[in-house]
Amino acid sequence: MIDDGALIEHRSSRTGRWLRERRLRIALWIAVTEGILIVLHVISVPIAIVVAVAVIVLYFSAGNRLASDTASQIAWIAGVSQALVMLVPVFLVILWSVALIVVVILALVALVVLFSGRR
Repeated sequence: MIDDGALIEHRSSRTGRWLRERRLRIALWIAVTEGILIVLHVISVPIAIVVAVAVIVLYFSAGNRLASDTASQIAWIAGVSQALVMLVPVFLVILWSVALIVVVILALVALVVLFSGRR
């Protein structure tokens, strides 16, 4: 008998263990894909937020009590990916604000240069 020191969790399945090893990566890719669709206006921001809130509430209300290990891992992936997707509109507002501030600063500098020129 070969003992490699690995322990298998109680109630885990092969698919559940595979998902558990890759769940953060899968959630990130889902969030990136949805984020791109939001930025490209394929998915509207309000709909994305409503769906994300619904999935997160569903995860916290039922995701921890799922009997199947695979279903539990899928619920975790869905919850985390939607939590990350909710950050996309926040980042868009921050980026637009920074861009607006930079444009205002450039405009002020241009006005100072224009008005300080000698005739």
